[in-house]
Amino acid sequence: MSALSSDTHPKMEALQIRLWREASPTRKMQALAQLNASAKTLALTGLRAQFPQASEAELRYRLAVLLLGEEIAHKVYGDLPHAK
Repeated sequence: MSALSSDTHPKMEALQIRLWREASPTRKMQALAQLNASAKTLALTGLRAQFPQASEAELRYRLAVLLLGEEIAHKVYGDLPHAK
């Protein structure tokens, strides 16, 4: 098998793959949930830096736009809350 990551030693990569294959579905879902939470945190941090005066409601809306697209975010959340 060819290497998946150029920065990971092949033996360690093989171990990672083996551990993922052996992991229970519950463990895999927990890891996925943690990754999603981390991605959301990073996205919100970026939005706060980009829109420092935005309210929490506006930041949640902008996050929804990133995650869902503008059309669906608008259908779910309505108009963009005004920045304060």
